Amino acid sequence: MTDTVASNVVLVTVDSLRADAISHVADDRRTPEIGQLAESGTVFENAFAHGNWTPFSFPSILGSRSVFTDSRDIGLPDSPVLAEALRDAGVRTGGFNASNGFLTTYWGYDRGFDAFESFIGGENPSRYERYLAAHPTVNAWLQVATSPFRRLASRVRHGKGSRPFTDTSRLLDVEGEAIDFIERATAGGTGEYEDDSAENGADRPESGAGDGDGDGGFFLWVHYMDAHTPYVPAPQHLREVSDGQFQTHRLVRAHIRTGLGLSVGERTLGDLQALYSGAIRQVDASVGRIRETLEEAGVADDTAFVVAGDHGEEFMEHGNLAHYPKLYDSLIHVPLIVSVPGIEGRHVETAVGLDTIPPTICDIFGVDPPDEWAGESLLPTVTGGTNPTEEPVVSVTVRGESVTQQPIPRRLDDGDLYASARTSDWTYIENTATGETELYHRASDADHQRDLAGTEDAPPDVIDRLASAVEDHVATLGGEAATDEQLEDAIATRLDALGYR
Repeated sequence: MTDTVASNVVLVTVDSLRADAISHVADDRRTPEIGQLAESGTVFENAFAHGNWTPFSFPSILGSRSVFTDSRDIGLPDSPVLAEALRDAGVRTGGFNASNGFLTTYWGYDRGFDAFESFIGGENPSRYERYLAAHPTVNAWLQVATSPFRRLASRVRHGKGSRPFTDTSRLLDVEGEAIDFIERATAGGTGEYEDDSAENGADRPESGAGDGDGDGGFFLWVHYMDAHTPYVPAPQHLREVSDGQFQTHRLVRAHIRTGLGLSVGERTLGDLQALYSGAIRQVDASVGRIRETLEEAGVADDTAFVVAGDHGEEFMEHGNLAHYPKLYDSLIHVPLIVSVPGIEGRHVETAVGLDTIPPTICDIFGVDPPDEWAGESLLPTVTGGTNPTEEPVVSVTVRGESVTQQPIPRRLDDGDLYASARTSDWTYIENTATGETELYHRASDADHQRDLAGTEDAPPDVIDRLASAVEDHVATLGGEAATDEQLEDAIATRLDALGYR
């Protein structure tokens, strides 16, 4: 144990959040709340996810271990994960995920949390509930159509200025649980806090174990799905980021065209990008309400924030939408902000991976990270101004016979393993099964349109360094394949809705 830097930490992860989708200043209309955190915190300009989609990225975010390190399947590693390390040190832990089917108890994401909820439907949902779960856009249209009546009812109940009335993404459910967790965790000690750890299969140590002062603080993880397809922001947030009135029929038209597999022209692409921005603004507003809760509870000045995307999103830079198995910057370059009260903000150019998140949060609490973790804490960079060690960041994906193959591969042996290695200046991508390689100069080619592999512009020393990083990482992957188990109906339905089955 070392000294604590803050008593509480809030980790905000946003599904499908590109690095260029947020602002680093508070007066930008796109993300003013996250912009405030960026202004006061440390912004890692070259932060990279370790995979192109949630199940390939999150083992690093919560477990500081690459996917496939301990198993040939997705899921959290068997080694200790962040919430377990913190709870063992007396920190109260709460995790709330807005219905991503890959972040559930089935894959071990409840491990270490006193309070956990993934908002996946019950065991016996009705046929209508199953249909809406598998067709979230239909649910969104129903909410848009009834919005005048919902708005009126909301004002009658709560008065003008009430919270957004659409919740296709389960944002309000997640936010409500997060606010309730904060209020209970700050309501005067363990006597006011409902301990849910027995439901998650672990005994919780006495509060304060490890720091001796009777109050171990709290760790809150919130995962938002609004920036994941389909993008259906509340009208007020769409207006905040759009020039002029964005009519509902444009929202419907954009999603119908993409849903039917029709060609995406500049107009449709522009509409989708506007919807994406509106969805991110919706998340930003929710982050603001969580920050208000911290202020009201009197703990804002002792609460650190970490904000990250779990992976990015493609808008036709390489021929597709969403996040198919590719390793270009549109999917791997993500935001990472660490904001600690009382510590002056700065921008860092050195490349870092998201496996740094667990040790950094442990370091904030003064908790020793488990030896098994791969990432190193960024807190010395945040507090002392020292730059992280410049090591290539390796990311992986698995691709079947085609990029858009369904179901999307989720095991190491479901297709060819692609691996990339990045520095702040370069991206190297290799199909480890065929030996085919690509090389891009990130500083001059952000969208990765000019492949330098095999040309005279490819520096041999760069290729050797990045290829060695890929080779070393791939050598650590493997392990036993988990036995096949039938997915729970609710999880399977949600994965259908997200396009993953």
